[in-house]
Amino acid sequence: MKLILLCVVLSASSLCVTAQQSATDSGERRVPLTDTAIALDGGGAPALEATLRTTALNGAADSPVTNIRLVVKNSSSIPYAFVTGLVTFYDGSGVRCGEGIFKADALSVNEAFETDIPGIRIRCAPATWRIVATNLLPRVTLNAASVAPTIASRSGLNLVISVDGEEHPIQIDKPMVLTLGNTQRTIVVREAP
Repeated sequence: MKLILLCVVLSASSLCVTAQQSATDSGERRVPLTDTAIALDGGGAPALEATLRTTALNGAADSPVTNIRLVVKNSSSIPYAFVTGLVTFYDGSGVRCGEGIFKADALSVNEAFETDIPGIRIRCAPATWRIVATNLLPRVTLNAASVAPTIASRSGLNLVISVDGEEHPIQIDKPMVLTLGNTQRTIVVREAP
């Protein structure tokens, strides 16, 4: 039963996962460092908003900026179980001079989190920046009451229990009598409440 429920959850999750769009058709625009950067979901709707907390970003090739903080907010109407994204910085001529990755678990609608960007190395004095959502995994809630009738209504479901190599067919909510040694045991397979 747990295996079937796990398969249903994984199937639903895999259908809902969205990924990064290509840069040519995406709406993620470069914005000045003081403005809010917006990342879009797979359908082109705003999903995340980010603002920089770190203001001193004047890096150079020999002394890059390696520690920045930003606040990311879920601006969509979907709660997420897992979010990752890419932050990219550009110099005055539009050349990429630093990028890093952020992530968060369990991000509700209109919830924000503050994070750092591990591994980032900004090698210029950036003029603009942008964010791209690379993974937006929606939080999926399953109602056990709606899953149970589906499983119980499967008339062609073939279940078999094997006791010491002896196989016995099982039907949900129907008693099965097994002789174990000198005693008879009645087994009933039911759905958990």
